[in-house]
Amino acid sequence: MNPELDLRDIYAASAGRLVAQLYGVTGDFAEAQDAVQEAFARALSRPAVLSRVDKPEAWLRRVAMNVARSRHRRRTLFDRIARSGRLSTADTTPPISPDHVALVAALQCLPRATRETVVLHYIADLPVAELAVTLGCSVDSVKTRLVRGRRALAHHLRDTEREASHA
Repeated sequence: MNPELDLRDIYAASAGRLVAQLYGVTGDFAEAQDAVQEAFARALSRPAVLSRVDKPEAWLRRVAMNVARSRHRRRTLFDRIARSGRLSTADTTPPISPDHVALVAALQCLPRATRETVVLHYIADLPVAELAVTLGCSVDSVKTRLVRGRRALAHHLRDTEREASHA
């Protein structure tokens, strides 16, 4: 690859073409976009690999195609299992209420580490010690993140309530 080209230039020059090509293959525009984004994310995480390739767009196309194939195989397997009756057909998705929407919006305002900690503790119901292991931090860090997360959520949700009452 030409060392003077950077990933931004490659993206600007080829992302649209790659999405169009993958769209033709998958028949799903969102899936095509996701596969191409994943290919660029992999290139970004391994710049040395991309720098050794003569044709970066061809490499990205191959990665995006492999991503799309893997996702298709997983979907096909899941559909087969679902049709076999081995999965419960009960709808386990909770209804989306205005409170749920407000909570998710407030969670998005938290820093990533705090948001992950709050969600895994209060929604996934992981105990603090297990969270520390999962997140690779100390128990004290988990407790601090939970306290900060609760405070920030209370603040954001109070503001949301005030805005709703004034509307």
